[in-house]
Amino acid sequence: MASGSILIGLIFIALVFRGAASAQGQDPTKPPSLIIEPSELPLTYPQGPYDVHFHATGNYVPVLRWRVESGTLPPGIKLEDNGTLHGEAQRAGEFQFVISARDGGQPQQAVQRGYVIKVVNAMTLAWKNPAHVVGNRIQGSVEVSNATVDDIDLTFDVKAVADNGRATEIGYQHFVLTRGTIGMALPFGETLPHGAYLVNVNLVGEVAKTRAIYRQMLQTPAPLQVVIGP
Repeated sequence: MASGSILIGLIFIALVFRGAASAQGQDPTKPPSLIIEPSELPLTYPQGPYDVHFHATGNYVPVLRWRVESGTLPPGIKLEDNGTLHGEAQRAGEFQFVISARDGGQPQQAVQRGYVIKVVNAMTLAWKNPAHVVGNRIQGSVEVSNATVDDIDLTFDVKAVADNGRATEIGYQHFVLTRGTIGMALPFGETLPHGAYLVNVNLVGEVAKTRAIYRQMLQTPAPLQVVIGP
């Protein structure tokens, strides 16, 4: 008798949970609704190869068809009908868009999901310690990064250009900037004659196997005054 009461109690609990699920619009006898994966997309860089395949989980009837519903893909990247997102981005920026997946059922089931692709500069250059005057010397440092999947043959060149047009080398390095390097500090500095100088920082990176060339430049917003010296 006790076992019968327990069985009736378990059946009652199951019916309660099933009723709660139905009240929320869910059918507990079916798998979860259609969900698009992945949830986020990797970043890329201009001319970098990009290849992502969307897929779906849940209850649906093959075959899924994919398309961009709204927003903008990075120029150079496209979404195929089979869910493959591929190409090479042409410029840096942040691109937001919504894609949809539709199954082969009758009636057809459809789901949408929003995404962002960040296209970052392959090689970046920024001030770490902006160029400044110390006595009769101009010095400073920059940070460089390599966001690509390749090692970059890098040339780092810094010149102080006087108001008469004469340029003086105050920093130079040539080395391999390995892939994935973020925020490497490159110092520069040199003693200079009395005068006003604009500081130009030039960064040129080359990848031999792809023939890619990357360029970045910084310049002081106003001339720096060296007041000590001849």
